[in-house]
Parts: sequence; C-alpha cells; structure tokens
Amino acid sequence: MTKEINRELDFLLLSNRLKTTPRTGWAVRGVTGCESVADHSFGVALTALTLSEMVPVDLDREKILTMAILHDLAESVTGDLSLGGSRLLPEGAKAEAETRAMDEALGGLGFAGRWLETWQEFENLANDEARIVRDADRVDLLTQALVYERNTGTVNLEEFWEFAPVSSFYFPESRALIEGLLERRPR
Repeated sequence: MTKEINRELDFLLLSNRLKTTPRTGWAVRGVTGCESVADHSFGVALTALTLSEMVPVDLDREKILTMAILHDLAESVTGDLSLGGSRLLPEGAKAEAETRAMDEALGGLGFAGRWLETWQEFENLANDEARIVRDADRVDLLTQALVYERNTGTVNLEEFWEFAPVSSFYFPESRALIEGLLERRPR
C-alpha cells in the first residue's frame, strides 16, 4: 500500500469517529439516543442544498456541499463541545483548537490545502456559499430541536431556539423556514 493511500485511509478512519460522536448539547438536555455529529453534518448538507435551490443567487453548489461536509470535521479530533461548554472557554480558544484539529485531520493529504481554504471560508463567512451553510447549520439545529420536542417530549430546549433567533439568519428564505418551524412548535 502506498504512503498516500495509508494517509487517506487514516483520514477516513479518523473522520468515521463523527458517526459515533454524539451532539453533546442534546445529551446534556436529557435527549436519549441523540444524533451524532455525522447525522448533523448530513442534515446540514441536505438543508444547504435545499437552500441553494430556494435562494435566488448564483451559487457554487460543490463549494456549499464541501463546506457542509467539512464544517464540523474538527470534532473528529476535539469531540463535540456544547453551546454551554464553549461559552466558558477564553475568547478565540475554540476557534484555535478547531484550526489545529483541522490541520491534524487533514495534514499530509494532497488536497488538504483546498479543503482547509474552503473550511476557512466557511468559518469567516467569506461568501454567500458560507452564509448558506451557516444558515443551514442553524436550520438543521432547530429542525432537530423541533423533532426532539415533538417526539421525546423534551421541553428544556429553549436555549437552542434562543441561540438562533429568526433575525440571526442571512437569507430571507432561511428566516421563512425558521418561522415555519416556530409555528410548528408544540405549545
């Protein structure tokens, strides 16, 4: 086996951890059997693709999907840090850790530079593609919150709705989706 193939297999095995890394924010709030980071990344990718069809802007869908898949890849190294936990870190510490984790995860791969650049565009919200994915990240979060509220009776998820108010979304189409989710919340 070549050195390159070994490195790519190491990367795929590392990223496979996301399938069994729970989204800790849900677990902390008492949701049993909560989604994994990989589940969430799929939701973000599908939501971003949907938004790219809804938003009347010329967008690079390949870049959108790449960003969506990569957006939480650092968590294959760091694990998932909940909203509650990350607010306790010194300013910039989470971003620095995630950058180091991405360097570690992608280091030695021939395509690492391209992927790191695309991931950094997302982190910096550098373009409409990044803003679509940021909106999709939050739409997926609130879609999952609604599913948990409906299906598990979990009622202490208000912090997630407060984290992503309608006004925090970039695109009117995203805001419309959130307004629709809010209308469907159990009373």
